[in-house]
Amino acid sequence: MKVEVVRSPRRRKTVQAREVDGVLRVSIPATMTKADEERWVAEMLRRMERRTRSEGVDLRRRAEQLAKRFGLPVPGVIRWSDNQEWRWGSCTPSEGSIRISSRRSLLGPGQPLPARRARPRLPDRPEPDAATARRRRHRRRGGDWVKPAGGVPLRGGVKGTTSATVSRLAGDRRVVLVSVDPGTRLGALAADDSDTIASGARAAVDQRLPFVLCLSSSGADIREGVASLAGWGRAARALAACSGVVPVVALTDGLAVSGPALLLGMADAVVMTPASVAYLSGPAAVADLTGLRLSPGQLGGQGVHVRSTGVAALSAPDLDGAIAAAAELLDYLPDHTDEAAAGRPTDDPGTRGTPELREILPPTDTGSYDVRAVIRAIADGGRILELRAGWAPQIVTALIHVDGRSVGVVANQPQAMAGTLDIAASQKGARFVTWCDTFNLPLLTLVDTPGFMPGKDLEWRGMIRHGAQLVYAYAEATVPRVCLILRKAFGGAYIVMDSKGIGNDVCLAWPGAQVAVMGAEGAVAILHRRAGADAQRELAHEYRTEYLNPYVASARGLVDQVIDPADTRLAVGGALQTLDSKREHLIGRKHGNGPL
Repeated sequence: MKVEVVRSPRRRKTVQAREVDGVLRVSIPATMTKADEERWVAEMLRRMERRTRSEGVDLRRRAEQLAKRFGLPVPGVIRWSDNQEWRWGSCTPSEGSIRISSRRSLLGPGQPLPARRARPRLPDRPEPDAATARRRRHRRRGGDWVKPAGGVPLRGGVKGTTSATVSRLAGDRRVVLVSVDPGTRLGALAADDSDTIASGARAAVDQRLPFVLCLSSSGADIREGVASLAGWGRAARALAACSGVVPVVALTDGLAVSGPALLLGMADAVVMTPASVAYLSGPAAVADLTGLRLSPGQLGGQGVHVRSTGVAALSAPDLDGAIAAAAELLDYLPDHTDEAAAGRPTDDPGTRGTPELREILPPTDTGSYDVRAVIRAIADGGRILELRAGWAPQIVTALIHVDGRSVGVVANQPQAMAGTLDIAASQKGARFVTWCDTFNLPLLTLVDTPGFMPGKDLEWRGMIRHGAQLVYAYAEATVPRVCLILRKAFGGAYIVMDSKGIGNDVCLAWPGAQVAVMGAEGAVAILHRRAGADAQRELAHEYRTEYLNPYVASARGLVDQVIDPADTRLAVGGALQTLDSKREHLIGRKHGNGPL
């Protein structure tokens, strides 16, 4: 090929090459040395040769396809068609042969079409280990927890990254399972994939089955543009229709980013593995806007969503553990909101005493203890399933069985921030209370809190509005509600934690419970602020003796029974059994307008 070198008069610093009528014109900066000029000309010739060879292989492939289609021999050389309006690479049968049209081709007529290069044979791959084989089966079939026999595919003929089946989890629990395959385009959701998710969600509502979504997606498929965005919008709408009708559990073992990550926030519970990463705006966007450079794990890894955001209700070491965690969670729940959770047979008698609880409270009012020990003493076999344990640890939300029936537990945790309530604790408790009420799980509330956490930052961020979420959730709940005051129940926090005033059915208290507007020292500081230190100590002792006990509240009907801690399981189980037949008449309205 003839080469023509042109030195650009402009202050150009790049080298450009263009083929015109068989001549390669290379434009170089005017300041380039002769040695650099020769090197760049040789480089441009090599690039043009590679492009010509690649184009010839593409033309050969196209010619073979057309020859096979029309039953004609494969041409050995290029014969151009006279119709120059055809686009590059188009072909037509003419006079019993194949002619190829291309105005931009570097190959001239009469040049031979190069043969395809044989691909080198790769060495045999070693057999994968058991864990890798399970992971590959999961990606191909939508999860190796699906039984080979008995799964009913939904939209099985639709190609894409997403599959939907009516399957069985461990324990023979029927669910609608939708799985996104991260091995195909990193799980990017095209419109058809989102429609498969929506179809699975609608099937879950129609068949009244729990909906399990295994989501590992890099976001909407950019190749489809706005159609893919509208698709996952339809999936979100279908998922919203499931809310409050059937349990929705999401699993993630990889990426869950961009818009589809919002589907995790719509689920009732999310199970994450250490490989999980979920965020809306990625590290690059965060760095561009704020200058802060973070890794994907630092921005939205499992630890972030366990401790800081509350997105992850449960964590698991791997995908198999996530599947087992989802199956364990569903053991506490019914299939849908119109039925009660199935009872679990137990050999732990309801009359079992709990004498260990007599010694659990520390000798001082400010001492801490682990409230989960109280929950285990009440639960059948001491077995509990705590949700969102790492987020807002000053309040514990857990599922247990008492006499075989599923129960949701909300408890203040004195080991974290003395059990005070802040924004995150209010959100965590409110979401759990509403969820238990939706699926007919009785509520047991264990109270030991000095009040709401004070602070300018909390007040400015909306402590009033978020604290009202917990009040609203309890006040709206219609399931059986039992409250047990363990120690402190002061001020507004006492009212918020399912007090008699907002409608609990049975309120129990231990003998050392303190039910009052505030503690003794705070009350004396307000009522007798001019008294001396010795007088204030004496007045505080009198206040504590006279008012800080459950008997004053019991006399006013705010506490139904003061119980021995050794009889806690017996009293709680008896109250729940009495309330089994509780029914409330719901007023007709579209929905409430709670403080979201």
